[in-house]
Amino acid sequence: MKKFIVILFFILFSSISMANMAHYNKYNKIEMEIFRNGKLIGYNYYFFSRKGDETIVTNQIKFSVKLLGTIIFQVEGYSEEKYFKDQLISYVSKTLQNNKKKFVNLSFDKKKNIFNINGSSYNGEASINNVIGNWWNHKVLQSDSQISPISGSIKEQVVTLIGNEKINQYGKTYVVDHFTLKSKDMSLPKDKRLDFDIWYDQENSRIIRVTYSRMGDWEYRLKNFE
Repeated sequence: MKKFIVILFFILFSSISMANMAHYNKYNKIEMEIFRNGKLIGYNYYFFSRKGDETIVTNQIKFSVKLLGTIIFQVEGYSEEKYFKDQLISYVSKTLQNNKKKFVNLSFDKKKNIFNINGSSYNGEASINNVIGNWWNHKVLQSDSQISPISGSIKEQVVTLIGNEKINQYGKTYVVDHFTLKSKDMSLPKDKRLDFDIWYDQENSRIIRVTYSRMGDWEYRLKNFE
């Protein structure tokens, strides 16, 4: 059984590796809702605009956690990813997390073929093989490392295919591939490491659901797309 899963993952991974921005030409908006311990607490929306070979993906995220009617944790942020054909050429984000400002300013250096990052957690160069860790982009399942969309930090990751499943969500049934995405270095503090379960609809190039546990059980669920 394990051998079968490994072979299946290799076939699927090879298919995903050919993915490009053309897979998202049919999308103008992707809406995800955010839940904590089964309770709706916010949203994560992605908007797509295009002009010739250029695609811009903007993200709006907002959620808050309350205890006895008092907000104990909240995040509000905005970001913009700009692509020329399949190449990420810039990324900027501003996030307010419990009144603490976090940011990323990333640019593509065409001469050096690298990313330059100025972020609240990292300043320096990065390989163009990194992907921005946003949930609209299924390329996050094929990369060996990702750039935090909030702070610019870089984390190496390991993606593992668990198997094929059916899940129900907002009255719809999806046939999906279930992956885990974890930090390569699991000795990192829990609040710094990657540890996600991801359900991916390969037919439509969509991440349907993301879950993780950190100060509660969290879920990002795809609700609507246009």
